[in-house]
Amino acid sequence: MSGERRRTTSWGAYAQIADALRRRIDAGDYAPGSRFPSETVLCGEFGVVRNTIRRALAELEADGLVATVPGMGRVVCGADQAATAEHATMPRYRKIADELWARIDTGDLAPGDPLPSEAVIVAQHGVSRGTARQALVELEHAGLIESVHGKGRFVRRRP
Repeated sequence: MSGERRRTTSWGAYAQIADALRRRIDAGDYAPGSRFPSETVLCGEFGVVRNTIRRALAELEADGLVATVPGMGRVVCGADQAATAEHATMPRYRKIADELWARIDTGDLAPGDPLPSEAVIVAQHGVSRGTARQALVELEHAGLIESVHGKGRFVRRRP
């Protein structure tokens, strides 16, 4: 090698781990929408420290393959599924509010109809009462529903 410098590509451990996890996602080992293994599990599997795993996961998040969901951890978005990533990271109260909003828009919940109670929303969606309440408050702030003290929440009649 007469004075020429040999170019070598050195992959850090995090990049190798990110590549291995990317291949698993592409192969379908982790289904879109499923929970991704925890940092602790991945540290044990790959025999590295948490910071290395976090760097690998940051690459996957930047690629839109996984997303962090508050209260759930990381979920798999799958290749070329940006909409899934956006939906996965949306707070649960927002998903519930969007679902109820759609029911109001389609007429499934007509003006004057009662909305499901907080208890019903908790049971249907497996969320806390505070999350259910937050979804309903979101609709109330949008002017779609109104609260009647002692009676419940109803779809607001439009003038």
